[in-house]
Amino acid sequence: MLVLAAICLLCGAESQAQSYAITNARIVTVSGATIDKGTIVIRNGLIDAVGANVTTPADAQVFDATGLTVYPGFIDALTNLGLPAPRPATPGGGGAAAAAAAAAAAVQSTSNSNYPAGLRPGEAAFDEVRAGEAQFEAVRNAGFTTVLTIGRTGIFNGQSTVINLAGDSVSGMVIKPQFAEHISFTTLQGQYPGSLLGTFSALRQMFYDAQRLQDIQKMYASNPKGMRRPDADKSLEALYPAINRQMPVVFNANTEIEIIRALDLIKEFKLNGIIAGGQESWKVADRLKAQNVAVLLSLNFPKRTTASSPEADPESMQTLRLRAETPKGAGKLAAAGVKFAFQTGGATAISDYFTNAGKAVEGGLNRDAAIRAMTLGAAEILGVSDRTGSIEAGKIANLAIVKGDLFGRDKFVPQIIVDGKVFEQKEPARPPVGRGPGTGGPPPTAAANLGGTYTVSIEIPGSPISGTFNLTQAGSALTGTMVTQAGSAAIRDGRVTGNSFSFAATVPYGGTNLDITVQGTVAGTQVSGTIDTPQGAVPFSGTKTP
Repeated sequence: MLVLAAICLLCGAESQAQSYAITNARIVTVSGATIDKGTIVIRNGLIDAVGANVTTPADAQVFDATGLTVYPGFIDALTNLGLPAPRPATPGGGGAAAAAAAAAAAVQSTSNSNYPAGLRPGEAAFDEVRAGEAQFEAVRNAGFTTVLTIGRTGIFNGQSTVINLAGDSVSGMVIKPQFAEHISFTTLQGQYPGSLLGTFSALRQMFYDAQRLQDIQKMYASNPKGMRRPDADKSLEALYPAINRQMPVVFNANTEIEIIRALDLIKEFKLNGIIAGGQESWKVADRLKAQNVAVLLSLNFPKRTTASSPEADPESMQTLRLRAETPKGAGKLAAAGVKFAFQTGGATAISDYFTNAGKAVEGGLNRDAAIRAMTLGAAEILGVSDRTGSIEAGKIANLAIVKGDLFGRDKFVPQIIVDGKVFEQKEPARPPVGRGPGTGGPPPTAAANLGGTYTVSIEIPGSPISGTFNLTQAGSALTGTMVTQAGSAAIRDGRVTGNSFSFAATVPYGGTNLDITVQGTVAGTQVSGTIDTPQGAVPFSGTKTP
């Protein structure tokens, strides 16, 4: 297929041609009608023209995309991508190690804020984002070009930023440096607020204090004579854009009661509010519509967590109902006229995003509305729809070129274009239909022999760690353990396909447990790939131990 090889050559070595065209493609513009057979012209990282009768420029390199569909690059509306993972707790070492860890934590939390870590709305993801395209490989290969990224610790998670998943520098990646202030209904360990009741009280008090401080500062600026100079407070001042409706406030809330409490705060302080997560948002769809509150809807649908066996405890009716109703939530929000976009919601497998979007379609959501929630609808909520989210002339060339049904199991993304830069991946070999054992044809492509011990380096930005993969292979099934300095974790759902492999695990990290997904390839004795975590994707590489 010409588009597979030629596009990759087009953008090699950072020297893009001035113009190139993708022809004979099915083009889902999202902002307008789908073009069954059309051309997209890209020049200098932007979409120059798109349509069924577009003339290919004389200087353009032309690539035939017959049989492929081009979508706007998909947007994950809430992630931790690009942010450094938290440093793991130092295992063992007794009192000296504990004292050193406490000292390091104290240094890390040093701030001129009057509030403890976790209650500092002025902290910004933009200051923490790290450049490096390799960390985004697994997500980008799924078709994502743009994400909203923010930390997920503390009550105030800080201010999020919108980034593209390509660029040699942070400034080259960022589309919108500050999007919203993010709040989670959690507590602070060992200090106030240590209960959810205290959290709601602290939030309300900080918003009221911010309103009061802003009023006093305005009065002092107008006529300071005879007035005591008001204190400067960087945390309260960071809330000014929120209370002035200049910056949205995103509340992480999944249950009906959490969402109602968030809506009460939004109404009380007249905030430009957004709900993130929103598993039960459909239960209050009418109120969301009335208050004009959008939802960043999680596609991390609830799953059965216990083994399906006669010995397993039966699930409650409430749990069964939640699993059955959650996929229908998007359709109910759409029917109520609530604006929403999709986000991965911390899913350990990026493929769940598309699988569960398909379940939402099966649950009553219009297919076009689902695609919109992955592209233009997300861009609108994030305030970047004038730059990305649809295939229109003048917008950033963020495109996902897809083979097969977008929501199908055999979907494949051979090319992803981010800011005009093309990334290509080779499609894994699949056995031909009807050509396996017992059909008279050759057997399917054999899985690589991956069994053994691999010494790996995990390139966490600013804090690389070493570890081992102890792998046992039986056919295409993969089991074993993953060991790092933080501890050992059993491998689950391991699979080998050709020279590719994947597995999931729950690993100890930074005093907590993280669900991760490992995707990689093997070449001789070398392995490489990415580890997808709730804190973002990080690359790894390693060598088999003789």
